[in-house]
Amino acid sequence: MQLYHHPYSLDSQKVRLALEEKGIDYTSYHVNPVTGKNMDSSFFRMNPSGKLPVFKNGAHIIFNTIEIIQYLERIAAVSSGGDNISFSGREVVAWMQKIQEWNPKFFTLSHIPDKYRFYVSKFIRQVLIARMAECPDLAGAYHHKLREAYETEEKLKNKNVLQGNREHLIRLLDEVETQLNESQYLAGEEFSMADVMLIPVLARLVLLDLKDEYINSRPNIAEYWVLVQQRPSYKKVIGRYFDGWRRYKTLVKTWCFVRIRSVLRRY
Repeated sequence: MQLYHHPYSLDSQKVRLALEEKGIDYTSYHVNPVTGKNMDSSFFRMNPSGKLPVFKNGAHIIFNTIEIIQYLERIAAVSSGGDNISFSGREVVAWMQKIQEWNPKFFTLSHIPDKYRFYVSKFIRQVLIARMAECPDLAGAYHHKLREAYETEEKLKNKNVLQGNREHLIRLLDEVETQLNESQYLAGEEFSMADVMLIPVLARLVLLDLKDEYINSRPNIAEYWVLVQQRPSYKKVIGRYFDGWRRYKTLVKTWCFVRIRSVLRRY
């Protein structure tokens, strides 16, 4: 089993948390979207959307985050012979879908300084144009991705889009805050795949230095955040990349290659 992912990708974090919680072994492949590695023809043929993560088990390839997690639950059940393994119930799945409905892309990009965002956006567009010339059979898919990149930049200029995205997040967090007043975890007293979906959202808010505004202002979520950070899965998937000084190491490792590849493309 292989997982194509990147530490900065929220959906990648969700799937990796599920893999760790279920104790499933897999081969990890880092695909850096900031340097356009997800646009390489070998990856694009496997997943024309270019999105992360991608889970592959033999000839079986899955792109949808919730579908991957549910597939992992089935693998865990088979591996254990069905002992002490339960599938996510209706309430858990409902929370999973609710969390997944919020798109973190616009929220995240709107909190990145314009000069860095524009630099990377331009680089990605150049990569896509180059790939269209190199792989004529994939030109249609690359063109769709190029149009998507331009549309993203336009939407980031639209205050209504950004405000709507922020309000969606606030509604979600308020609902989570209410639920955590009734139970220790999101869907009850036991950790579930609903928590796997929520943890990366909270981690992203911390990474963007928005902890006080969105987490500490909600006491139940603040307490929950302290609790889930103690889990081994969190420490391996998120903590090792983003806790304390590690966030700067991950940032440099992810972004410096953009400058290097941009220079190399000139020669």
